Amino acid sequence: MNIRRATSAFIYNEQEIRYKFNDDHPFNPKRLSMTVDLLREAGALDPGSVIPLRVASDDELLRVHHADYVEAVKQLSAAGPNEQWLQSAERYGLDTEDTPFFEDMHEVTAQIVGGSIAAADLVMSGQVEHALHLGGGLHHALHNKGAGFCVYNDASAAIAHLKYRYGARVLYVDTDVHHGDGVQWSFYTDPDVCTFSIHETGKYLFPGTGEVNERGEGVAFGSSINIPVQPYTEDDSWMECFEEVLDRTIKQFRPDIIVSQHGCDAHAFDPLAHVHCSMNIYKRMPELLHRYAHDFCNGRWLALGGGGYDIWRVVPRAWSLLWLVMSDHPLLDQISHNPLLRLPEAWLARYSPESEYPLPTTWLDAVQDWTPMPRRDIITQQNRQVKDLALLYL
Repeated sequence: MNIRRATSAFIYNEQEIRYKFNDDHPFNPKRLSMTVDLLREAGALDPGSVIPLRVASDDELLRVHHADYVEAVKQLSAAGPNEQWLQSAERYGLDTEDTPFFEDMHEVTAQIVGGSIAAADLVMSGQVEHALHLGGGLHHALHNKGAGFCVYNDASAAIAHLKYRYGARVLYVDTDVHHGDGVQWSFYTDPDVCTFSIHETGKYLFPGTGEVNERGEGVAFGSSINIPVQPYTEDDSWMECFEEVLDRTIKQFRPDIIVSQHGCDAHAFDPLAHVHCSMNIYKRMPELLHRYAHDFCNGRWLALGGGGYDIWRVVPRAWSLLWLVMSDHPLLDQISHNPLLRLPEAWLARYSPESEYPLPTTWLDAVQDWTPMPRRDIITQQNRQVKDLALLYL
């Protein structure tokens, strides 16, 4: 199919890098500014495409979070929270090593939620076909608890807004290596929201959920789709599972809009997981979603960021590829014809001295030089069995 050039919005504000737990935390907001810098150096981010964020209202937060949790986040955002709230932090999951409270937490995270909701409005109002908010994708936060580096769940809030304001049927596609549990549980009984998550099996990885038998409840049975793949899964097996199950899912569900989460921690270099994919999947998955958005949703596609903890070698390239696909930028064709096209020299020169690893110099990885994973055939077969189970009720 010939996809016409899309009008796309890039939701961004430099204030988003204030979403930072501490200097040693793996969720490093520098990855966001590095991605923006890479796109600018590549001549791929038109200033006219950049849209600022707004702050989510309490009403918008309360569609997916309990009132007492929102109040706890506000109180723990103070420069010196009082003792009552310090003692309550544990109850709300905000005193852990993963998700510790920090100053101005509510203000910063409410702005991230507002950015994802603003992106949803841009798409549904027809102002743009696609919108990308890389600061979003905080998919682990629950109704009444922070978890997994996530304070408020902007993905759930954006989906709730799409339902509330537009009555939309939403397909949520989560490509983070960690199961999109917070979004799944938010809509587990809702037949108008289908949650699709491909991730490393929870047997070995946080949050420990996302089994293939988590299907939804009541009238929503069948609207929760999970594909838990094996550690050391590589590109071909990951994409086989992703494409076959997503194709069947979207044809059956027929959504009005796709909301996708693009954690890029399934890459082989990521330090917090065990999947062994390359940059190829971070080009191929958005290309599929782009096509599905036009085939089934009149182009309506909202994409969010997510995990990704190799901020030097992985995140800026993966997220930049996502924007190149969404904006139908000519650079994407150049990369397709020359997978080892070099990254901008100025960007490499700027960040190479800071990186603890040698930076990749090309947009895609030279996978032909990688050592194949042991047990490749066994892992592929195990993933096919999971894929077949995921397809069982579709």
